Amino acid sequence: MMNFLDLDKQYLEISKEFSQKLKAIMSKGDFILGEEVRSFEREFAKFCQTKYAVGLNSGTDALFLSLKTLGIGPGDEVIIPAFTFIATSFAVSFTGAKPVFVDIEGDTYTINPKKIEKAITKKTKAIIPVHLFGLCANMPEILRIAKRYNLWVIEDAAQSHGARIKNRIAGSMGGTGCFSFYPTKNLSACGDAGMVTTNSKKLYDKLLQLRDCGRSTKRYLHNIIGYNSRLDNVQAAFLRLKLRRLSKWNEARINNAKTYSRLLKETSGIITPRIPRDFKHVFHVYSIRTNKRGKLEKEFKKHKIPFTVFYPLPLHLQKANSYLGYKRGDFPVAERVCRDILALPVHPHMQKKDIVRIVSIIRKVHNG
Repeated sequence: MMNFLDLDKQYLEISKEFSQKLKAIMSKGDFILGEEVRSFEREFAKFCQTKYAVGLNSGTDALFLSLKTLGIGPGDEVIIPAFTFIATSFAVSFTGAKPVFVDIEGDTYTINPKKIEKAITKKTKAIIPVHLFGLCANMPEILRIAKRYNLWVIEDAAQSHGARIKNRIAGSMGGTGCFSFYPTKNLSACGDAGMVTTNSKKLYDKLLQLRDCGRSTKRYLHNIIGYNSRLDNVQAAFLRLKLRRLSKWNEARINNAKTYSRLLKETSGIITPRIPRDFKHVFHVYSIRTNKRGKLEKEFKKHKIPFTVFYPLPLHLQKANSYLGYKRGDFPVAERVCRDILALPVHPHMQKKDIVRIVSIIRKVHNG
């Protein structure tokens, strides 16, 4: 049976090494913020071409603590795309600041830089571009806008470990880069985990305190109000082993995506992902847009083909965000994408025959 993800095959590649790591951790009783965490932080910072990395308990906290580190709170506004996972807006709301939504591009699904300036007010303090589905947002243009208006840029790179624009890698371009290692991600933990990357020693030092109850370098001395957002050694050990294989797995995802796009090229009513020039897409998700989503879903269920929808409802129409006062029609591109987007399996252990089978069903529905 085909799976949307094959985490068991990833685990098989590292199982022997991980068993040894786990035994060592258990025998030492070194569970929280230990050597495995420090090593993973160093290795991930090197992977992201940044000076520092701070291991946390989730990608949501990576966003939240980045905002807190930058002093963002009540009375402030933060610009984010209307189409992404809701944690991006929640992280802003947690600080007491106001999420301000902006529409997306209909073929990259990332925030539309042309819409950002209209959303900037005297209260705006930051922009959070989301590198969605494995593709970086248009960071060169976003950074130009941020510089013009003296705004922070916090990269939400939760879905884009290893994505690039020319020689710049996701997580290295803004003030901070925020990563999730949720089990479905390209680099995935065996539970919840996250990371913030930065090149600022000042931000790094504050993040270290915020994640550990505001603690100073000495035990039981607390300089600021902090949080319990620590990465544990078991997750760090697991992630270190996977990080060594991430580039290989990303290339497999890219090759699978190329196969999909090539085979779907002549299929009417299908929009495949657009990759801007000089961008490297690492395909956390391979989503098509289809004007026959309902029919496709029925056929996929019939043939036991796994699929999902990222995302069925944009952020401004989510009940949890109703207090912000947005209405249907405010962000038409995001709303239209939510109606016709469909995600196909693209994990690194897929076989070409599976892709061919999926494409044949899509062609049958669209061309039949």
